[in-house]
Amino acid sequence: MPDIHVSAAVIVDDEGRVLVVRKQGTTRFMQPGGKPEPGESAAQTLIRELNEELGLLLDESDLQPLGTFVSAAANEPGHRVVAEAFAASIRPETVTVQAELAELRWITPADVATLPLAPLSLEHLLPIAWPASAG
Repeated sequence: MPDIHVSAAVIVDDEGRVLVVRKQGTTRFMQPGGKPEPGESAAQTLIRELNEELGLLLDESDLQPLGTFVSAAANEPGHRVVAEAFAASIRPETVTVQAELAELRWITPADVATLPLAPLSLEHLLPIAWPASAG
């Protein structure tokens, strides 16, 4: 199964809500982030993607590494996504939908049952954000 390498952000606000985004032409919500350009580190990729997609200006010191996670790709059947994940804290009013994004949402654990989410989010990243509600 071919791998797709990405960087992803687990962004939690002061109310414990997690930011998820949906790209144009897709149905599943996922953590913001994206694929690296040649020569970029995982953190550099995430900083660029968050700027392009959400208008965020972050520095590497704003990112806390969470590890590498593997799941089925949400939008490319037959592929796996290999994600370098980072945590970041921002104020919700600082993000706006840009680039290829169609929508963003700040979700709570109650939203998980009703929102179409990417496997990576369901299996790995949301349980990091909400360890008490995982399981």
